[in-house]
Amino acid sequence: MGEQSQHKPQLHVLVQTESHSLPQPLHDSAAELATVPQQTAGPPAKIPSRPRKIRKLSPEDASTATATASAVSNKTSITATETVKPTKSNKTRTVQQRAIVVAAPRVVARSLSCEGEVESAIRHLRESDPLLGSLMNVHPPPSFESFDTPFLALTRSILYQQLALKAGRSIYARFIALCGGESGVLPETVLALTPQQLRQVGVSGRKASYLHDLARKYQNGILSDAAILSMDDKSLFTMLTMVNGIGLWSVHMFMIFSLHRPDVLPINDLGVRKGVQLLYNLEELPRPSQMDQLCEKWRPYRSVASWYLWRFVEAKGSPSSAVAVATATGLTQQQQEEQEQPQILDPINGILNLGACAWGQ
Repeated sequence: MGEQSQHKPQLHVLVQTESHSLPQPLHDSAAELATVPQQTAGPPAKIPSRPRKIRKLSPEDASTATATASAVSNKTSITATETVKPTKSNKTRTVQQRAIVVAAPRVVARSLSCEGEVESAIRHLRESDPLLGSLMNVHPPPSFESFDTPFLALTRSILYQQLALKAGRSIYARFIALCGGESGVLPETVLALTPQQLRQVGVSGRKASYLHDLARKYQNGILSDAAILSMDDKSLFTMLTMVNGIGLWSVHMFMIFSLHRPDVLPINDLGVRKGVQLLYNLEELPRPSQMDQLCEKWRPYRSVASWYLWRFVEAKGSPSSAVAVATATGLTQQQQEEQEQPQILDPINGILNLGACAWGQ
């Protein structure tokens, strides 16, 4: 009986100590455990002399931390904490996780013909590239307002290839009259025109075959206006370069000036490449393979950046290679002087695929 009465207070002290061991400072817990006789108290928990390694986030924890991070604005990092499952000693501990870097908010661009989108593009480009921003102060902003059906725009692109602006306009006007107006430029109308009829209005035999190939792909359902409008950029490259006479450069011009896609970088365009060289004071003209890396900071508005580079090169007195199709759509007013553009070998179809251009104010 005497021995039992002696142990009761000691057991009471031990229970109290364990129930408060976690919140107390490290030295207090050690002092309390020291008051309990060694024969009744279990071995003290091992206390590490240095911080434990931070364990990796589980998929569940990672998704929770990501959700928390996305709610934080204009901060580079946050610290996440988690409660680890109870250990064998039924204790919990708090673990400090590594800092989670919050990525900059991704800019999602819309069509450049959407209200306010050109202004958004200009703000983004000014912030991301001060050199380009200073260039943008010199030139008025672009306008992307007019819109033609994809079939009409592609037809016009083919007709203007390798022609000075004046000659392209003349042939295009006669072709439109042959079709009964722009509203009559339809796949079945173009297929009904013979190479001889097209030759009479100034369309070469090769271009006549290009027009017929485009119209035939529409008629067979390979292409359609609705499908082109809904395609992503990669699919558009794949499908349009299947048409004879339409190469990578032509697709780039079509995407910018007809579809008003915001993030198109014409890596093969001499004007854009020359503009990059002048802007960054490069010793040599950048290769097409270097363009993506040099212009990465302009995403997702590389179309607008390209537009300013064309104006920049034009102001320097060098001929820009923006397509005559752009001027024909009425996006800018026409210059009085017209120049025939240098020609570039299209890397996809192996054809000369540049038109003429004149930029307006």
